[in-house]
Amino acid sequence: MLCFAPMLKRLDSPLFDELAARARSAARGRTNENLHAGPDDPVQRFLNAIEPGSYVCPHRHTQPPKWELFVALAGAALVLIFDEHGTVLGREQVAAAGPLRGLEIPPGVWHTIAALAPGTVLLELKPGPYQAISDKDFAPWAPREGAPAAAGFARWMVTACIGERFAL
Repeated sequence: MLCFAPMLKRLDSPLFDELAARARSAARGRTNENLHAGPDDPVQRFLNAIEPGSYVCPHRHTQPPKWELFVALAGAALVLIFDEHGTVLGREQVAAAGPLRGLEIPPGVWHTIAALAPGTVLLELKPGPYQAISDKDFAPWAPREGAPAAAGFARWMVTACIGERFAL
């Protein structure tokens, strides 16, 4: 029999399944579960469940400059890195089944993420505190979430190659 202290936060398959189900039923195709106590926590850590087709507008973290770490706990996701004009500079796949399980994005780097498999759950970490007004700079060359071109951008991301740029 496994014993554990009640204050521990368990990151296990039942939790991942619950989050994936919530993401599937969410209008945005994703949901998150915070592990940190609140927005003032010095380390923001959370689980992000994301389904294929969910659109995460390319962004960067500059105010203040912050790194961001993604680790695949279930499923697989694509991380795209862009230059300041929206040209793809890097394309990496992180997957719970490896070989690449996670990536750390340096501060100020334009990036986005897309689920490649249903039930994708990522552990995300970045420095706090969280301030919604300055957490992200959204890319001026990409459609904002909910814009008519966002669905096309989300489809393009999955096949985008290094050196390509989305045509709005």
